[in-house]
Amino acid sequence: MTDFPVSHLGRVIPLRAKVARIHWLLVLLLCLAAMTGVAVLYSIADGSWTPRAAQHAMRFGFTLLLMLTLALVDIRIWMALAYPVYGAALILLIGVDVFGVTSMGAQRWIDLGPLRLQPSEVMKLALVLALARYFHSFGVLSRIQLKHLIVPLMMIAAPMALILRQPDLGTAVLVGATGMAMVFLAGLSWRTIGIGALSAVLGGTAFLIFGLHDYQRARIETFLHPERDPMGSGYHILQSKIALGSGGLTGKGFMAGSQSHLNFLPEKQTDFIFTALGEEFGFVGTLSILVLFGAILAIGLLIAGRARHTFGRMAAAGFCVTFGLYVLVNISMVIGLIPVVGVPLPLISYGGTVMLTVMTGFALVMNVHIHRDAELPSAEGYLF
Repeated sequence: MTDFPVSHLGRVIPLRAKVARIHWLLVLLLCLAAMTGVAVLYSIADGSWTPRAAQHAMRFGFTLLLMLTLALVDIRIWMALAYPVYGAALILLIGVDVFGVTSMGAQRWIDLGPLRLQPSEVMKLALVLALARYFHSFGVLSRIQLKHLIVPLMMIAAPMALILRQPDLGTAVLVGATGMAMVFLAGLSWRTIGIGALSAVLGGTAFLIFGLHDYQRARIETFLHPERDPMGSGYHILQSKIALGSGGLTGKGFMAGSQSHLNFLPEKQTDFIFTALGEEFGFVGTLSILVLFGAILAIGLLIAGRARHTFGRMAAAGFCVTFGLYVLVNISMVIGLIPVVGVPLPLISYGGTVMLTVMTGFALVMNVHIHRDAELPSAEGYLF
């Protein structure tokens, strides 16, 4: 990476001032979300810290320290590494296709010994960084025209194609939705948006007809008529609805959820952890989680809006979109609004790669907050 010209550096922020700028309310809210996950994982394990609650807490503690450390790094380094990180994530996705680990019928992971890495999760953040840097190069976003969208659309399409090969439709949709949201935020004309929306509808329809795997078609049919196979393909969503409904207003109480403790509820530690929470804490508990996630998103979007540089605005807003989609898709699928697509609930569901990706994303948001007044050169001023 090349040295930054003095004319681009502006005022250097001392470390003590950076620490003082940390958004401690955001840190507190992230801690509350993660500790909720620890409590639910402890409960569904019948009051045991093993095998997941203690590990979830340790992972969060490590990634929290990592988040605070990365938040203090000069934002120009984040910007300079945007394309290399995207390229590395793309190579990892190709690596999954070559020597990835297969589990539950899908090849989505790379085994790194103590850590099983899921590159598709890394790509969610890498794509946000790369698109933020690309659009920053225009300076004034209103200058963006239809011809300028060829590169970002290719940047979105490449990882989507690789993720669909795994196959992982849910993550591919999230990556695509995040990318298109950032393209929208870049400031397009309504004519361009209309053309894009029409293309998306036509392309999506064609994919639904010709591109779905058999198991993905089965998921859609199950979503529409789960009662047709209550002990087979419809089992997951029916048990999820039973558990949520039985929670009532205030829930059955901590460690008193019958569906989760008697193992009727599938994937209760990952995809359906919101259901386990709803059974034990009821409507009040689930509403509280939604308010907590809403507050986290609101702070993130405020941070994005206050940044004086395009890279910061796009990067922070882009990750907030990613985080919001995580929450929206997970909760929608467990209550039966959309087909089950295997998307975890961020900070609450058990999973190392997701935790690392989410906390690194919030490190980026925090970094934008700390360096909101920085003077950034155009992306062409960098060697990478």
